[in-house]
Amino acid sequence: MTLAMRPRSDVDFMQRALDLADAAETNGEVPVGAVLVRGDEIIAEGANRPIASNDPTAHAEIEALRAGGQIIGSYRLTDTTLYVTLEPCAMCAAAIVHARVRRLVFGAWDPHAGAAGSIVDVFALPGLNHRVDVFGGVLAEECTRRLKRFFAERRGAGQG
Repeated sequence: MTLAMRPRSDVDFMQRALDLADAAETNGEVPVGAVLVRGDEIIAEGANRPIASNDPTAHAEIEALRAGGQIIGSYRLTDTTLYVTLEPCAMCAAAIVHARVRRLVFGAWDPHAGAAGSIVDVFALPGLNHRVDVFGGVLAEECTRRLKRFFAERRGAGQG
């Protein structure tokens, strides 16, 4: 198999999510990006934009899920994988479950608001009508580095 023919990997899709995170940061948003994949194809993308949109729900995950629903023509995003650079919050985790995403792959853990195991695990709640396979830590160092740099620059800008 030639390099051009090799299937795309979790790392490849997470790298695209990192590109989207960089775009969010350029727009003054917290650098989080998300990519929705079906098979080996990106079907939708999202980047954080709650500041620009004045919408507290405009997280990268929600943006990608909304776009995916429009493209597929259904809110049920079965047989998809969502790649996101930061562990989802409770709102996003619940939306991922309701969208029936098959698999979630995220980069950085979020010790302040993470709902895939850091402060709570929404995906493991009993009684849910759908289970998502969750994998954390893909390109974690790169994802974490962007977030730490962003917040350090924000704190530094507020001083002096």
